[in-house]
Amino acid sequence: LVPYTALSPLAVIVLVAYVGAVIWSIRISLTSSRSLPTDTFVGFTQYAKLFDNERWMLSIENLALYSILFIAACMVIGFILAALIDQKVKAEGVLRTVFLYPYAMSFVATGLVWQWMLTPGIGIENAVRQMGFPNFEFDWIIDQDKVMYTIVIATVWQTSGLVMAMMLAGLRGIDEEIWKATRLDGIPTWRVYLSIIVPMMTPTLATVFLLLSTAAIKLFDSVVAMTQGGPGTASEVPAKFIMDHLFGRANIALASAGAVMLLVPVVVILVSTMYARSRKVVRV
Repeated sequence: LVPYTALSPLAVIVLVAYVGAVIWSIRISLTSSRSLPTDTFVGFTQYAKLFDNERWMLSIENLALYSILFIAACMVIGFILAALIDQKVKAEGVLRTVFLYPYAMSFVATGLVWQWMLTPGIGIENAVRQMGFPNFEFDWIIDQDKVMYTIVIATVWQTSGLVMAMMLAGLRGIDEEIWKATRLDGIPTWRVYLSIIVPMMTPTLATVFLLLSTAAIKLFDSVVAMTQGGPGTASEVPAKFIMDHLFGRANIALASAGAVMLLVPVVVILVSTMYARSRKVVRV
C-alpha cells in the first residue's frame, strides 16, 4: 500500500485537473457559451464555425509548417552535435553545458532576444552592414511569407541542446565492441551510423520525436514574444487563437472547441507510440 498511498495525490491531481478539465472543455465546446459557461446545447456548431474561420485554418497551416521544420531540424542538429561530442572531445562537459544552456532559458526571454536580433535596422542586419555589406537585408520577421521561419530558427536554437543531451545518452548506451568490429571490417563511419547506430537508437529517437511533437503542437510563448502573431495574422498558431478567443474575445465555447481539436494530434501521437512499444514487447 505504501507506493499506492504515495502516488494517490498525483492520481487525484491527474483525474481532477487534467482529465476533469478535458471533459469540461469538451462539454463547453458543445454549447453556445460566450463570456460565461451555459448549458445551451448546440452540438457540433462550434466545430463547424472553427473550421469556417480563416484565422484558425491559417494557424493550422502555420503549425504544420512549423512542426515539420522544427522537428526535423532539432533531430538532425541534435544528433550531429551528440555524434561529435561522443568522439571523446576535450572539454566535453563545457560543450554539453554550452549547448544545453539555451534550454534553461524561458521561451519568452529567448523570443524577446531573437526579436531584437531579427528586427530590420538593428541586430543581425545592422551587424552585417557594419561589416561592409551596406545593402544586406534580413527582414524575415516582418515578411508574412517568411516570419514562421524566424520562429523555427529561434526555437531550434533553444531546443537542440536538449535533443543533443538525449541523443548523447542513447549513443553512450551502445556497446563499444560494435565500433571496434566495424573498424576491423573497414566500414565507413557514416555507414555505421546510418545502418547500425541509428536503428539501435530507435527508442531514443521515438522519445525525442514525441517530446518535440508535443512541444510543437503547444507552441505559444515564442510566437507571442517574437511576433504577437503578426505581421497581421501571418504567424498565428492554434494555441494563440485559443487564448485570444478565451480571454480577448470572450468566446469560451469556440476556444474550447479549438482546445479539443488541438488535443487530437497529441492523443494520436501518444496512442501510436504506445501501440508501437506494445508490439515490440509482444515480439520480444
